[in-house]
Amino acid sequence: MGESVHAVEAMPTARPPGCPFDPPTELVEARRHGPISRLTHPGGQAGWLVTGYDQVRAILADARFSSRKDLLNVVGFAIPPAPPGEFLLMDEPQHGRYRKPLVRRFTVRRMRLLAERIAQITTDCLDAMEQAGPPADLVTAFAKPVPAIVICELLGVPYQDRSSFQERIDAFHSGEASDEEVLAAYTATQEYLAGLVAEKRANPTDDVLSELADSDLTDEELKGVGLVLLAAGLDTTANMLALGTFALLRNPAQLAALRADPALLDPAVEELLRYLSVAKTFMRTALEDVEVGGQTIEAGTTVVLSYHTANRDPERFADPHTLDLGRRDGGHLAFGHGVHQCLGQQLARVEMRVAFGALVDRFPTLRLAVPAEEVALRPETADIYGVKSLPVTWDA
Repeated sequence: MGESVHAVEAMPTARPPGCPFDPPTELVEARRHGPISRLTHPGGQAGWLVTGYDQVRAILADARFSSRKDLLNVVGFAIPPAPPGEFLLMDEPQHGRYRKPLVRRFTVRRMRLLAERIAQITTDCLDAMEQAGPPADLVTAFAKPVPAIVICELLGVPYQDRSSFQERIDAFHSGEASDEEVLAAYTATQEYLAGLVAEKRANPTDDVLSELADSDLTDEELKGVGLVLLAAGLDTTANMLALGTFALLRNPAQLAALRADPALLDPAVEELLRYLSVAKTFMRTALEDVEVGGQTIEAGTTVVLSYHTANRDPERFADPHTLDLGRRDGGHLAFGHGVHQCLGQQLARVEMRVAFGALVDRFPTLRLAVPAEEVALRPETADIYGVKSLPVTWDA
């Protein structure tokens, strides 16, 4: 570890003015200095920032780096372990115990079988939006309800409970709720899931949570698994739909190409995932000394993995800061990599293919209803990046 290693004093968060889709300038600059930089965590601990594609991918596949919440060395005090069932913050074998029963329920085949139902949900939302007439907030009219209805039906959450669930999940991820509000939303969600789990055990229906209730998982574990699936299934896809539409409207030539050639839909979804990387960063802690990018990451050190710079790495993607729906150099990390790669990625892909395709087909004159600089963005402190609202209009 020489003196030439680039250092970042604190995790950069400010995006370039007028560039809501680009990573923070300091992160891009750090990547120019090399794929790995020194980083000082909020609690003053020395850590690492990994911005290169190959290095992020390698760490995600390396069992010498832990996902355990209680091993994170970032705040200067001990962090408790993840609650039962919240397997994203666990290592093997605990992680596999929760994930393996879910894998067969989220296969490509099973998700494609949902396409017809997703298409109907999308049509219903677009019908209501069209009947209400322009302008509309695409977030509340379309981007949130489509994945919310899909994931709630998949897990067996009653339709009438969807709105309250959405509000609580927003509190987790918005970056604007106070610690007290986040805790209240988490507690209320846990209480709701406890009741739902009891109902599924007593009166199982045709849904994922009922299937899991017939396993050896305890009620506490089922609550945790349910929370992970609901939170991931609601917020990430909703923000991809809204921010993705914003990006398309800001790139009219790409949008026109998509409208002209439906065959672009699949690569368009992959390119939007790469270009936007709404799940911006993840953390791992080294279990032993590991060499990455020519640097030794010391045992016990927590590294921040920058997905949005990895997915804009010029050594991996040609002209990486350009949205190119015809791009063929795939392999983005928007869903992660390794044993923790997003369980619901195939569901998200189906939802985006159906939703984007239906939206651009239904509203050929769709456009922003406000200047682009007035679109309200989520703060960079949000776990998942996106827009708070997206006012749009069209020729009725």
